[in-house]
Amino acid sequence: MAIMSKMVRKAAVAVEEVSVAGAKNRLSELLGRVAYGGAQVLITRRGRPMARLVPPESLDDGHGLADVTGWLDDTHPFITGVEGIVAARGRHLPRALKRPARGH
Repeated sequence: MAIMSKMVRKAAVAVEEVSVAGAKNRLSELLGRVAYGGAQVLITRRGRPMARLVPPESLDDGHGLADVTGWLDDTHPFITGVEGIVAARGRHLPRALKRPARGH
């Protein structure tokens, strides 16, 4: 399996775009193609990206935004602005959760 995952990483992977409805209807097939074929699937709603299915081994490269250091110190105004946005998002309730359930 390790040899197969290395081969999948080396090959250029085309991203397939699928609507949310299409993903619901084909979820099992899409998961199989991602898990065993190394495919990537972009799930869209009305043409806007909503989520991406990627093989699990492609996620763990050991580098993330939290690993970036040295760009800005904690007192920079940008950091203060981002902290304000994050705090406001914590109080925000998404529209989907505001709507009453269907049939009620």
